[in-house]
This record gives sequence, C-alpha cells and structure tokens, in this order.
Amino acid sequence: MQRYSEEFKEATVQKMMPPNPVPVSQLVEETGVSDVTLYKWRKQYRERGFAVPADDTNPDNWKPEDKLAVVIETAAMNEVELGEYCRSKGLYPEQVQRWKRSALMGYQRTDQVDQTVSRNRKEDKQEIKRLKSQLRRKEKALAETAALLVLSKKSRAIWGEPEED
Repeated sequence: MQRYSEEFKEATVQKMMPPNPVPVSQLVEETGVSDVTLYKWRKQYRERGFAVPADDTNPDNWKPEDKLAVVIETAAMNEVELGEYCRSKGLYPEQVQRWKRSALMGYQRTDQVDQTVSRNRKEDKQEIKRLKSQLRRKEKALAETAALLVLSKKSRAIWGEPEED
C-alpha cells in the first residue's frame, strides 16, 4: 500500500476545488491515485471543516455543510480578504452573504422550534398530570369495588345465602 505525504494530498485536493476544478478522472490519470482514494481524501478534508464541494459546477448546489464551512471560514474576513477568498473558490461575495443569512435564519428557526418544543413539553406535562389523576381515581374505585366484592363473599360464607321471600 502506497503512502502519500500530506502536502501531496492537500495539493491534489486543492486541484479538485473551484474556481478551476480538475475532474477526478483527469486527476487519476495525472497522479496515478485511484478515484476511490481521491474521493476519500476529499471527504476527509470536508470532515475537517474545509470547503471542498462535491458539485464543482454550481456553488449554489453545494451541500449545506460546505456552505456553512465557507461561512465559518469567511466570518472574520474584511471585504478585501473576502474578495480574494471568493476568487480562489470561484464564488461571489453575495453568495457567501446569502449563505450567512440562511444560516442565521436557520438558527432563528431553531429558536422557534425550541419554543414550540418547550410549549409542547409543558402541555404534555399537564396531560400526564391529568392522566395520573384519573388513574389514581380509577384505581381507588377499583380497590373499593374489590373490597366490596370480598366483603360480600365473606358475608355469604358466614351467614349463608340470603333467603328470598
């Protein structure tokens, strides 16, 4: 099994990235590395938080993880740095801003979902309390009925069957 240096892996993965991505089939021919290995490297870089898109043609079709990685990478950049970054990735600054707004809206939706979950949890607790109360009442009624049945059986055993007139 052949080992590749981290520099070689990084350089190869960089070739897969925009603005001028090299197709995997061409990289296989150029480097001699199998396509499975190239896909594995790309996945590893993506898992480390680098924006390595699977769809090289249109950045708007990138996976949400890749878009979020770009938003995170560009969060502290000024306009000049953002412009350079976008040129190197084949993006427009407007796309990054749109992705950032979408991410923030997602967090706002998360807050709304949390509020809904909290409200539902409170309603569920009230329902559980009501059902427990009903269950206790029914258990008491059942215990009382069982006690009356036992008493009636014991009274019949002691005094016999009641006579009918």
